[in-house]
This record gives sequence, C-alpha cells and structure tokens, in this order.
Amino acid sequence: MNRAALLMLTAVCSCVTSAIYLPNRQAPKKLKYLLEPPVYAEITGQRGGNTTLPCLLKYKPDHYKVKWTKLEPASRGSENIVIITNGETHKPYGPRGQRASLRKAHDLDASLRLSNLELEDDGSYRWMVFPYRSKNGRYKFNYQEAKEACAEQDGTLATFKQLYRAWTEGLDWCNAGWLNDGTVQYPILRPRAECGGELLPGIRTYGTRNRIQDHFDAFCFTSISTGVVFFVEGPLTFGEAVEACGNKGAVLVLVGQLYSAWHFRGYDQCDGGWLRDGSVRYPITTTREHCGGTVEAGVRTFGYPDQNLRLYGAYCYR
Repeated sequence: MNRAALLMLTAVCSCVTSAIYLPNRQAPKKLKYLLEPPVYAEITGQRGGNTTLPCLLKYKPDHYKVKWTKLEPASRGSENIVIITNGETHKPYGPRGQRASLRKAHDLDASLRLSNLELEDDGSYRWMVFPYRSKNGRYKFNYQEAKEACAEQDGTLATFKQLYRAWTEGLDWCNAGWLNDGTVQYPILRPRAECGGELLPGIRTYGTRNRIQDHFDAFCFTSISTGVVFFVEGPLTFGEAVEACGNKGAVLVLVGQLYSAWHFRGYDQCDGGWLRDGSVRYPITTTREHCGGTVEAGVRTFGYPDQNLRLYGAYCYR
C-alpha cells in the first residue's frame, strides 16, 4: 500500500492576559500561565478522523486569551493562527480554524480538537486511565497485587504517558498509585493542602518504590469495550444484583467496563449500582444539582457497602 510522507506539524499554544503578552515558543520567555508541553510530543490521527492537541493552564487568570497557531518552518517560521479563545467564546481563522474546536474537559483545559484530518496514520486506538482502590481500603496493593487488580477490572497498569494524557483530559486524583514501571504517582489539576500542598498542577511522584514491601492504589489502563453496559433498577442486595443481570443474559460490570462506557459512549446514569467487585458506583456525563452534588463528569463511587444492603440497583454488562 502506498503511503504519503509523514508531515511534522507543531502546534503552539500561547496565552495572553489583559496586562501581559505571553509569546509562543520562538521567544525566549517562559509561558507564565501554561503548563509544560506534554511528554507525548508526536500526535497523529487517521485521515478524515479527529485528534486533540493538549494545552493546560497552570491556573485560570481573570482575563486571558489562548491562541493556537501552526508554525510554517518552510516560510521562515511564520505562523498561521488557527483559533483564539478567551475561555468563553472563540474565533476561528482560515480553513483549519473551521475544523477546530476546544475540548474544555475541565476549567483549565484549552486543548485543541481538529476534525477531518488530512494526514495519514499507521493506526489508532482509544483508551483511558482510571484509579482503583482495594476493597480493603486505601493503599493496600503492592506492585504485583496492583497488576492483578487492574487485570481483574478489565485493564492493565497504566504507563506514565497514559496517566499524563488522562491528566490533561481532567483526571484529578489525590491518592498515589502504582504505574507499570514500578513508580508511584498521582495526577493533580487543582492543588490543595490535602493533596501535596499548593504546588503547581501536574503529576506528583513518589519515585520508584519497593514492589514487594510498599503498598499504594493503582492506576489502570483500559480501552473501548465492545459490549453494552445497562442499569437495572433496585433496590437490590449484591446477590440480587448478580441474579438480576443473569436474568437478562448479562453479568455485573467490571470497573474498567463502566469507565469505558462512560468515557467512550457518554453513558450517564444518576443511580448507584453494584459492580462485580462489590463496589457501588455511578457514571455522570452531564452534571446536575440532584446527582451527588458533583461539579464534574466522572464515575463516582460509594465505596464497598455491606453486600446485604438493599439500597442500590445493578450495572450489567452484556
């Protein structure tokens, strides 16, 4: 099969406040409000498909503008503006701007989405990272136990790059977890005293830890699932939930499968339901007042209640 030459595109995200102009990478000054560039520098997508170029604010100024441009090295470093936004409205520029939008996964997200790509890609896949805690409480897994826990929940231990990308997409988690390289880290978007202090947002690290003696939570990697997740009304005990799914030709869902349904298919259900590991969770895509008081989308958890309680429904997978 003939392949077109791979073109290198460099997108530069610049931030401007009402008082300070923060230039792009061609200038020697460091961007004041933007986080460091992502660790995955090359981002490709399938021709005709979509892709996202990440850009996060360190914090949100009262007045600011974010400018996305495409550098043109062949034209002595000239730049073509793609889109400019002040966080509320945006203005597109040129043909590329008509295919551009902002992801806005959270308040600090200024990442650029481009649709109808014209560059060829060798392949593509969809994935996400989710945090996982033992039913026995916080920080109960050594490294091998963390690997096994992820496998049991339709996942594998995440890599640092996978955790980093999940962080750019809005993952903010105050508990440290194992990664597949034996390091222990956690992603913070909104610094707070109980989560490592008032440092900048980022991936906080405990470094490489003893894989046998040290115990933490886990960050698991999963991909889009081919099955269907659905909810069965309660109230049900855990045993009744198992039976209710079985009556519909299904089984209780794994944690990774519920995260996949929420993340990739927009699954939204404002009801707590049993999962196969004995936890009770619910997925929220559209936040609303009477749905746990959450301000952001996500998979929320009630922990691991007494399995004899008849309070919840069931999340089934078929």
